[in-house]
Amino acid sequence: MTLKTTPTFGLIIIGDEIMSGKRQDKHMPKVIELLSERGLSLSWADYVGDSPERITATLQRAFASADVVFSCGGIGATPDDHTRQCAARALGVPLVLHPQAKLLIQERMQDVAKEQGLPYEPDRDDNVHRLNMGVFPEGADIIANPYNKIPGFSCQGSGGGAVHFVPGFPVMAWPMVASVLDARYAAHFHQNAWLEKSVIVLGSMEATLTPLMESVEAAHPGVKVFSLPSVDHPQWGRHIELGVKGAPEQADKAYLDLRQGLKVFDVQYGPEMVR
Repeated sequence: MTLKTTPTFGLIIIGDEIMSGKRQDKHMPKVIELLSERGLSLSWADYVGDSPERITATLQRAFASADVVFSCGGIGATPDDHTRQCAARALGVPLVLHPQAKLLIQERMQDVAKEQGLPYEPDRDDNVHRLNMGVFPEGADIIANPYNKIPGFSCQGSGGGAVHFVPGFPVMAWPMVASVLDARYAAHFHQNAWLEKSVIVLGSMEATLTPLMESVEAAHPGVKVFSLPSVDHPQWGRHIELGVKGAPEQADKAYLDLRQGLKVFDVQYGPEMVR
């Protein structure tokens, strides 16, 4: 990965509660927001239930790629948390207690004991068990958790990328994702300017507009032409948002060609949008 190459970013969401609908995923919109604020974008996302086999297979693909991946959920120490173990299995390395994670978890236990007015008993069974939250794949780096000190972790993959593991709790996960981006990928921020321009088209069908879309995309390599149809919009009813996205100069030229090409169709227009 060089400074001239913006990495591909991916996201893995883990948990039966998401797959069953018990909880709605909030991570993907927030990660998209965090990336967008830094001039980056999300390329893919995977959702996986609490199946060790599926989690391991998903992580194996991630580690084999050159992508930068954030994995949310399943890094606790209860029986339904499998992510740490699956990460080690996917990498083919043992699990070890990370020394800095151990200190941070012990600090957290001391803080809780003090808050409750109780003595800190590091050898108590439940406190010994809590140290499992710092057992990571060998060679992992920790991700600081500003909420309660219980860290996440990062692992390099064989494909040149990395997977960064954070808790499923948004209040913890989101600042941890932001800190990883700022600490490790700042050289890529706002490296590639991007422009999206579109117009609301009324009274047409996608099949009718497809030849125009294909010709504009062929004439402007590197620019993507897109259509987003809607059948029940509260303001515009049935319509198509038709547009282009790419580097600003190329996208501007492609958009002019798109609007020029629309003149041969008997359509009405809604507003133009620039993002």
